[in-house]
Amino acid sequence: MKLVMKHLFGPVNSRRLGISLGIDLVPFKTCSLNCVYCECGRTSRLTASPAEFAPTDEVIAELRMYLASQPRLDAITFSGSGEPTLHSGIGRIIDVIKDEFPGYRVVVLTNGTLLWREAVRRSLLRADVIIPSLDALGEEAFKKISRPAPGITPRRLLDGLVRLRGEFAGRILLEIFIVPGVNDSEEELSRLAEACGRIRPDRIQINSLDRPGSEKWVRPASAEELARARSFFSGFEVDIIGKPGPRAATGAARPGGGLDEAVRATLERRPSTVEDLCRALGASPGKIEKTLAGLASRGLITTSELSRGTFYAIKKEGPKRGGA
Repeated sequence: MKLVMKHLFGPVNSRRLGISLGIDLVPFKTCSLNCVYCECGRTSRLTASPAEFAPTDEVIAELRMYLASQPRLDAITFSGSGEPTLHSGIGRIIDVIKDEFPGYRVVVLTNGTLLWREAVRRSLLRADVIIPSLDALGEEAFKKISRPAPGITPRRLLDGLVRLRGEFAGRILLEIFIVPGVNDSEEELSRLAEACGRIRPDRIQINSLDRPGSEKWVRPASAEELARARSFFSGFEVDIIGKPGPRAATGAARPGGGLDEAVRATLERRPSTVEDLCRALGASPGKIEKTLAGLASRGLITTSELSRGTFYAIKKEGPKRGGA
């Protein structure tokens, strides 16, 4: 049976999480930050106010339908085209997964900006892994990289992360995204290292540009720059995030029901190369290239060049998937 769903995507082969079913809770591109490196592009709806952007019951119904076949997954991940903790029903959705499908690991990717709110922290406590971001603590660097919604400050962000560590029993994997020339000074990296001493993450993940960001001036950090950044966090378990290795196909039905829809759903949320799509969707290069050619003939995709190759993305003009 074809599964046509609006809020699930993938499963994709994540660099960090393995075979991951995505849950996208907010319309493109609703976020509390407008980060210069974001692979989803510029934020069109900048807000720090939680709301029920997608009907919670509808998301739960899709999950129950999809997970009923017990697909092989390494994670169910709240991510997608905006900040998932902006959705006021995220806690209820996590509860359904943990109560009805306890064999699956629940992961939340978040920019951490709403964790100062007690209600938001409480909604995430049954997750298994939370991956928040902390890119800068200096006001100038924070504003240049994150371009936050009103009311979001580095101090408030740090306070939320420290409070989360005191309440959350799962794993916290703190991501630090290096933007060369902005947050890689000795002063800024020292601030971040000091903050990590307060947050006490289980691991630190140092990341850099891998796909086209929202601003063309952002460049990938070199191996030397990443190694230097890593040296500031010598007291922690630190990973430098790289490309995913080959993995087998998931053997699970795609929420979109077919390869064309699965490719579209993936490209709507992150630019990808042919190699990325092959790994993510378990399809051959020939099938991926044929699907991309079909999307290109209908004027639905754009291309851009980065050091890793040609990246494809869905054009963002016009109606957005999931509605705005």
